[in-house]
Amino acid sequence: MPPSVQPEAAHLRRDALRAMRVLIIDDETVNCALLQSLLAAEGFSQLEALTDPREALLAVRTWHPDLILLDLMMPWLDGFDVMKQIAAELRPGDFLPIMVLTADISDATRQRALADGATDFLTKPFGRLDCVLRITNLLATRHAHLQLTAQNELLDQRVKERTAALEDALAELRTAQQHIVQRERLSALGSMVTGIAHDFNNSLAVILGNGERLQREVRAHGVAGPFPDIAQTIVTAALDAADTVARLRDFQRPASPGEIRVPVALDEIIEQAVEFTRPRWQAESLGRGAPIDVHREGDAIPPIAGSAAELRDALTNLIFNAIDAMPQGGGITLRTRAAGDRVIVEVIDHGIGMTEEVRRRCFEPFFTTKGDHGSGLGLSMVYGIIQRHDGAIQIESSPGRGARVTLSFPADRSGLRALPAEPAQPSRSLKILVVDDQSVLTELLAEMLTRDWHQVTVASDGCEALEKFGFGDFDVVITDKAMPTMNGDQLAAAVKARAPETRVIMLTGFGDLTHGDEGVSEFIDHILTKPATNAELRAAIASVMTGIAGPR
Repeated sequence: MPPSVQPEAAHLRRDALRAMRVLIIDDETVNCALLQSLLAAEGFSQLEALTDPREALLAVRTWHPDLILLDLMMPWLDGFDVMKQIAAELRPGDFLPIMVLTADISDATRQRALADGATDFLTKPFGRLDCVLRITNLLATRHAHLQLTAQNELLDQRVKERTAALEDALAELRTAQQHIVQRERLSALGSMVTGIAHDFNNSLAVILGNGERLQREVRAHGVAGPFPDIAQTIVTAALDAADTVARLRDFQRPASPGEIRVPVALDEIIEQAVEFTRPRWQAESLGRGAPIDVHREGDAIPPIAGSAAELRDALTNLIFNAIDAMPQGGGITLRTRAAGDRVIVEVIDHGIGMTEEVRRRCFEPFFTTKGDHGSGLGLSMVYGIIQRHDGAIQIESSPGRGARVTLSFPADRSGLRALPAEPAQPSRSLKILVVDDQSVLTELLAEMLTRDWHQVTVASDGCEALEKFGFGDFDVVITDKAMPTMNGDQLAAAVKARAPETRVIMLTGFGDLTHGDEGVSEFIDHILTKPATNAELRAAIASVMTGIAGPR
């Protein structure tokens, strides 16, 4: 340190020592006054004196002295008892110097005082300079101790902060590692599924083809007994398996290079998903006697680039999952917000929650906790949709504390106006008549529509359908085109003649019904090509019920 700085530093240190607190404990008022006068003359400003040693402990607790000047021989409590009380009050690591001032000059008294906690020992009468130097030295030691303690506490705090930061970083790293492992695992599983789906479909095509051939032979030769049912079972199982394989392929299907992504108003899609699922969660509330409430909250969000139908299917599945997780009822919240260049959607339920094992595996195909009531493909399909939209999905859950599913998408910055979302499914249960001469298809459609909470009636041909239709007690008729006795076009004309407001959807295997002899009747409101997905069927029903013309 330069010499010019030393006097200034010494001055600051002297001022700091003179500002420290000194407590005098002596039953003689004269002695207290003498010490106060002596120290005040030396510049000490924080001085307190007690003549009753019984007040010493309270003074230590409330005034927090830096040095105690203590007499030994006092009434009520002697100096040794006071030191014992103070020693019991101090925490480990505390340093509070005590200088004993006494007229007893015996070695035994000195040794006992030092053994009981005294830091220094001065015999009365004492010299002024000797007393001041000793007090200054003790205060300097106390000051150094306080500085060291403060520095240690600061270091401890910094160590705790750094440790907490390292623990947070470690937790983030572990989470990131889990996400990477899960993503790679699902990617590998998806690649395997894609690889085997082709072989499965080839095998299923053989099974289905031979099953239908067996059906034709059984009918042609009038074979009785169990064989017609056996043939029907083979065909049904093959179609079910083909549907499962198709859903599996969607689990990890990447976005096609030519797939068109347009700006989508995600907030409208959310509203539609709520309305679409309303029949189910309202019916669940009534059936269980446990209210279920679904509501939307949050800020306005920018559009995202994507497929409205796929996004609606993903949100619908998440709401259905939340309903299944709340057997005692509760609330489901769909919350939106913008975070930088990301759009965040949260689906929060107050249901039974998931264990950590279930949470880790819930995106795997065929993994389900619903037993026979679940296929285990719902969340895996959601995962595939989110991945195809360059998004991310995260689930936070624990048993008994519900679940929070967070979806994150990149906001669309193309500057194009978001297209109006496709119409949502009606917010009520519909009465639907399904007509097809292949009973396995009517059963599949009926199962699909019933799962969406509609009331479904099936018919095997146009004549039976017209008989069941009566005079217009249906909202929608879904019919095949080529059927014996009465085809789909004839049925549509008859339906419109009886109930013009009834909507008619043609579900057909013909690829192009817009030209020539294969043109579609004017009585058809919408055309779907077989096979139709759940999303396509829902969109078709939504479009005819909202009066929007479908593809013709």
